[in-house]
Amino acid sequence: MVEYRYLGRSALKVSPITLGSMMFGGPTPDDVAFRIIDKARDQDINFIDTADVYHNGASEVTVGKGIAKDRDHWVLATKFVNSHVPGPNLGGQSRKWIIQNVEAALKRLGTDYIDILYFHRAVFDAPLEEPLRAIGDLIRQGKLRYFGLSNFRAWRIAEVAHLADKLGIDRPVASQPLYNIVTRTSEREELPAANYYGLGVVTYSPLARGVLTGKYRPGEEPGADTRAGRGDKRILETEWRPESVAIAHEIAEHARARGLTPTQFALAWVLENRLVTSTIAGPRTEEQWDGYVEALSAKLTPEDEALVNRLVTEGHASTHRFNDPSHPIEGRVTRQSGVEPAFLRARS
Repeated sequence: MVEYRYLGRSALKVSPITLGSMMFGGPTPDDVAFRIIDKARDQDINFIDTADVYHNGASEVTVGKGIAKDRDHWVLATKFVNSHVPGPNLGGQSRKWIIQNVEAALKRLGTDYIDILYFHRAVFDAPLEEPLRAIGDLIRQGKLRYFGLSNFRAWRIAEVAHLADKLGIDRPVASQPLYNIVTRTSEREELPAANYYGLGVVTYSPLARGVLTGKYRPGEEPGADTRAGRGDKRILETEWRPESVAIAHEIAEHARARGLTPTQFALAWVLENRLVTSTIAGPRTEEQWDGYVEALSAKLTPEDEALVNRLVTEGHASTHRFNDPSHPIEGRVTRQSGVEPAFLRARS
């Protein structure tokens, strides 16, 4: 039986594992995706996550078809900001794009409401009040139930909560950070901020895009049928690091000695953090999904926690000086660059 958890300070209950659909509408054929969705429903999983840019909207189409017969069982989350088509306003966080994007997502999903709409990432030079007003209008129209934030630093979580209070709309209910054994940076600020401001935490990439499954070996080329072997952009710029592969190998040996799979161990470690409400597990195959759900029965010990802390310092990544290039650091803007920081532009 799944133990549902309240999502932050909302009254919404969600399963500790969220079915991620990044592979749906792409590498995962629809018949397999539908079987996974049905199986997850039978296992009492009720949280499913997609995005407008996953396979140019095809993921939303597949998800919509897969959950249609049990729509009200599912807490359906999708995202906006990123764009797969050129154009100055075909993406971002303008009122124009948010309303256009939500209307299109509703059609792709085949539903008349979205439970949670996430900002997919922060737009550094755009105002925050405008998208919040648009989201508030969409909530009042019944097209959205809640909203959330993904890849937002702690100060932006605080600012969004403040602006929501100012505008008289409910605060966001969820924060979605990258979080796993080899990338623990969100422990420093994002997770405590989400907890303080009443957001549930729905982490993504608990398996470090497959690195923590133990299928890669230190010093060896990745298999052709793996994300690293296929040259997946995101794994190559974030998780495909020698230090992470070596740590994953040690974790895998430890997990097997404990009678667990590496996947069970990695997912259970994320869910052991009381600041985490749910974690997104995105299968490509039905077999992978079966392995993810098994993590709900895994129990970790203080010795397991000590091992992870020895391998990766709390609040840090496995690689010294690692920064995710898709979410760059904002704190140094040189005068030579000619770039005016957004806060100076707003203040002037």
